[in-house]
Amino acid sequence: MLVGDSQEFDRTIRLHVFQHTADTGVVPQSQDIAAALGHPLDAVEASLRRLAEGRVLVLAPASSSIWMANPFSAVPTDFKVMSRGRTYFGNCIWDALGILALLGADGLVDAVCGDCRESMEVEIRDGALEGEGIVHFAVPARRWWINIGFT
Repeated sequence: MLVGDSQEFDRTIRLHVFQHTADTGVVPQSQDIAAALGHPLDAVEASLRRLAEGRVLVLAPASSSIWMANPFSAVPTDFKVMSRGRTYFGNCIWDALGILALLGADGLVDAVCGDCRESMEVEIRDGALEGEGIVHFAVPARRWWINIGFT
C-alpha cells in the first residue's frame, strides 16, 4: 500500500490497532505498529494524529502515544475487563462493557466506583448483564470531548 493514500493508510492503521488490542489485550504504540506493518514510523505517527483528530483514538498529551483506542485504554485503569483469557482495561464502566460488546464475548468487569471508591463487579454471562452497581456520568455526553481524559 502506498503511504500517499492517507485515507486507506489510516484505515489500515486503525484496523491494526483494534485487532491487535482485541487479540492481545495490549494497545500497540507507533513503533510497534510501524514494525508490524512495515511502514515508516513518521507515516504511522502522522496517521495516529489524523485518527486522533477524527476522534478515533486519543493520544497522550503532547505525544504520538496512544492513550485510548475507545473503548480500550492503553494504560491500566479502575475498569479491568477479563474475557477470552485476557485482561483489558476500559476508560470507564461504559467502555468496559463496550469491550465485551466489541469482543462479542462474556466476561467479568472488576471496577471501582468513581464516587465512593467501593469495589464492584459486573458480569456479562450468556449475553446478559449480571451484578449491581451505579454508573456516574459526571459530565453531560455533549461535553465529553472537551476533555475526554477527565470524562
